Amino acid sequence: MRTTLIVGNWKMNKTASEAVTFVHELIRRVSNASAGIELVVAPPFTALESVRQALGPGSPIQLGAQNMFWEDQGAYTGEVSAPMLKDLGCRYVILGHSERRTRFGEQGVDIHKKLQAALKHGLRPILCIGESLAQRESGTTDEVLTRQLQESVTGLSVEAMAGITIAYEPVWAIGTGKSATTEQAVAAHRTIRRVLASTASPAIAEATKILYGGSVTPQNIASLLSSDQVDGGLIGGACLQVDSFATIVSLASATRSIGV
Repeated sequence: MRTTLIVGNWKMNKTASEAVTFVHELIRRVSNASAGIELVVAPPFTALESVRQALGPGSPIQLGAQNMFWEDQGAYTGEVSAPMLKDLGCRYVILGHSERRTRFGEQGVDIHKKLQAALKHGLRPILCIGESLAQRESGTTDEVLTRQLQESVTGLSVEAMAGITIAYEPVWAIGTGKSATTEQAVAAHRTIRRVLASTASPAIAEATKILYGGSVTPQNIASLLSSDQVDGGLIGGACLQVDSFATIVSLASATRSIGV
């Protein structure tokens, strides 16, 4: 049985001092509400060290980063490497987010190299894939997901594939308030598992966590998790307020604990 993973992607929000206040309150709110749920927060780079200190040892919340470069070191102004993230205590790193693809021009070959670097240094990458509204309306969602997934993971060993989490994030639902229906999410997740089965192995396809991201809220998290195809959520805007994020965690825990 795959465990449920809830990840809060803060994007470019919260100063280091704001992050500390937020994390202290979040820990208080989720400590008794996260049974059976793996929790991750991904602050901006400037707040990683402060959040690590605020989490402290034994925290129910793990630390993640929002991006990284594929080289370990060098003349890459403005970039951050996997060893740097590991040294800061990060366990997860988000790669290939649609905002990185569309705003910063990241291509499949770039994401592939980042995946390799993350895995090499023991980070757990969360690979984001998803279609635009035009692609969904033209009926090419499956083709887009297949291409994005294959160009990112082809050539990785089965052992490496076992360390990757996939996040299905339809671009048209990110930050728009318009979430995919449970049926749409489940169909996309099944497509991803089929591609994983053919690209890696049926065992990897069955074992890989696939999260849904795209306007996840306290109002829709239980419905999304009602399918065993959806293994958690990559949360954007709703993770920036303690109340909404803690409610999502509580609902996710309750949904999975009763076997829905």
